Amino acid sequence: MTTVRLPLFPLNSVLFPGLVLPLNIFEERYRAMMRELLKSGEDEPRRFAVVAIRDGREVAPTAPGLPDPTSVPERGPAAGFGADPIQAFHRVGCVAEAATIREREDGSFEVLATGTTRVRLLSVDSSGPFLTAELEELPEDAGDGAGVLAEGVLRAFRNYQKRLAGARERSLTGAELPDEPSVVSYLVAAAAVLDIPAKQRLLQAPDTATRLAEELKLLRTETAVIRHLPSLPAVDLTRSPTSPN
Repeated sequence: MTTVRLPLFPLNSVLFPGLVLPLNIFEERYRAMMRELLKSGEDEPRRFAVVAIRDGREVAPTAPGLPDPTSVPERGPAAGFGADPIQAFHRVGCVAEAATIREREDGSFEVLATGTTRVRLLSVDSSGPFLTAELEELPEDAGDGAGVLAEGVLRAFRNYQKRLAGARERSLTGAELPDEPSVVSYLVAAAAVLDIPAKQRLLQAPDTATRLAEELKLLRTETAVIRHLPSLPAVDLTRSPTSPN
């Protein structure tokens, strides 16, 4: 079992291998993480792990609020994630490699990273200025019939895109679609308008073929739903909150 210890960045979204992750970082715990990553040499990968939040807040409260206006805001690396942070996170995530980390004058950071490898969360350490985690790297096995399934998923995805006409920000043209099964599976998982639990199930699928088979079912279901919602602007189906981190 290959394990690695990396900084941990929880988000209200799921990151897939090969997908780009832009971040606007302003919380001190994540600023500290980026400052630490910048200490590495330019030729060294600046890696951190991204996990989707199961139960908790992406941004910790910074002021008293309801129901108790006298409550003290949480501080520290695990703020918003409870006494045992690992319980707040989905156990399968993705390693992100930062291509650029740009510090602004106010001390916040603009980061552009890319998902690389799936990992399983084994433990979380909150003793430092930011969360770190011990992670097990997960192999990407093809499974049975991945090639044929990828062809079916691409056809279903093109049909799905047609139903989402006008949602240009999530659209992938035919020329841009890959043919390698694992790449297809991750791109479709990221581009489809699905909730976090559905995306998380796709991320943690045991192999590419299983992921593609699940995507085929989801795409057919979602396309049928969209077909019966002609009054809903397609662009509304792809609108999601912008992550503040």
